[in-house]
Amino acid sequence: MLNRREMLKTSLAAGVFLPGISGLARGDDSPNERLNVACIGLGGQGGFQLNGLSSQNIVALCDCDDARAGNAYTRFPNAKKFYDFRKMFDEMSNQFDAVTVSTPDHTHFHPSFIALSLDKHLYLEKPMAHCVKECRILTDLAREKGLATQLGMQRHALSGMRRTVEAIQSGAIGKVHEVYSWVGGSRGMPGNLKSGETAPAGLDWEMWIGPAKFRPYTSDLCPYKWRFWWDYGTGETGNWCCHILEIPFWALGLTYPERVQADGPEVHDEQTPKSMNVTFDFPAVEGRDAVKLHWCHGVPEAVRQLNLDRIGNNVFIGEKGILSCDFNWHKLYPTDQFVDYKAPEPFIPESPGFHKEWIEACKGGAPASCNFDYSGKIAEAGLLGNAAYRVGAKDGIRWNWQEIKSPDCPNIDEFNYPNYRKGWEIS
Repeated sequence: MLNRREMLKTSLAAGVFLPGISGLARGDDSPNERLNVACIGLGGQGGFQLNGLSSQNIVALCDCDDARAGNAYTRFPNAKKFYDFRKMFDEMSNQFDAVTVSTPDHTHFHPSFIALSLDKHLYLEKPMAHCVKECRILTDLAREKGLATQLGMQRHALSGMRRTVEAIQSGAIGKVHEVYSWVGGSRGMPGNLKSGETAPAGLDWEMWIGPAKFRPYTSDLCPYKWRFWWDYGTGETGNWCCHILEIPFWALGLTYPERVQADGPEVHDEQTPKSMNVTFDFPAVEGRDAVKLHWCHGVPEAVRQLNLDRIGNNVFIGEKGILSCDFNWHKLYPTDQFVDYKAPEPFIPESPGFHKEWIEACKGGAPASCNFDYSGKIAEAGLLGNAAYRVGAKDGIRWNWQEIKSPDCPNIDEFNYPNYRKGWEIS
C-alpha cells in the first residue's frame, strides 16, 4: 500500500523513482510561454484535448492502445511515446507543467493523483473518477496544492447555457423548488462478454485493466463497452451527469445533498442499468429554498405529463412557471404567460474557449470555470446516485457529505469507496 509521500518516490506498482520537482518551472511563472503538456489517453475525448491544446507544447503522449491513439503520434512527432503513465511520470515529470487524463473511468484516479501530487496542473475527463471518495481526494488535493484544474464539462462554455442560468437567476419563473434532469436512450445491460479472444498487437491489456478487477481481454470491454460494466465504467449516469446536472447546479448554486433516494430495475452486480431514477434533496441556504432534484435515465413520466411542446434534458418547476431547456436553448411555460417576457441583459461573461480557460489558469490567470472546487460536487452527485441505486436506497437515506457516509446505510460505502486490486492500493 502506498501513501501520498511514497507516491512521490515511486509510481504505482512500478517501483521506480519519480524525479524531484524542486526545479520544475510552473506554468504560472512564464505567462507568455507555451505550456509543456503530457497527455494520457489519446482516443475519443483524448483527441479533443489534443485539438484544444495543439497551440501548446505537447511533450509526452501516453496510451496503452495504439489503435485508440490513432494519429496522435504522427501529429506530434516530437512528443515521447509511452504505454504506461507511471513510466512517463518516472522519466519525464521534470519536463512538463500540466497533464491531461482522458482514459476510461476506472483509470481516471491514479494518473490524476500522481499528477497533482507532483504539482502538475490537470485537465481531467468527466466523471472525474470512479467513485465518490476518489472525487473528493482529487478535489481536496488540487485545492491544497493550488493547482489549475478543469473537468471535461465543455458544454459549460456554450452561450445558451449562460442564457438559461441568467433566466433562472433573474427570477423568470420565480423560486425553484423542483428540477427534473435526464439522459435519453436506454443504453446499459450489455449482455455476456465474449471469451477466448486474444488482445490485438499494440494493446497492453494489463495496463488497460490497471487498478480494476482483472478479466481476460475481450472486445466487448475495449474500446468502448467498458462504460456499462461497474468495474470499469459508471453507466449513462457517469457518462452524462456532469453535463446535464450542471445546468441546475449552476443555475441554483447547488452543493451537496442531504438525502438521496434511488430506484429502477433489479440491480445487476456487474452491469449498469438501462434505466434508473434518483432524487436528491438539497437543503435551503441563504438566498435559495430547498430543492428536490430528480435525475432519470429516460424521460421522467412527470415531465411527459406536462405536455410541453419542447423538452431537452432539464425542466425547472418554479412558483411562477416552468422552464424547459437543453444545452443551448430554453423555453418558458405556459407560453401565453410569457408572451411579453424580456430576457435579462446578459451578465455571465462568455468563455474565451474551454481549453483556453485552463491554459490561462495554468499560467496564473483566473481559475478555469469547471475547476474541481466547482465541478467535483457535480461529479460526486452522479456517482452517489449510482451508489444509492446499487445499494437499494428505494426509501431514501440521509447523506453526510462531509464524512462521505450515510447514517442510515453503512453498506453504501462499498460503492462510494475504491477497492483496488493488489499492487494499486493507495492510502
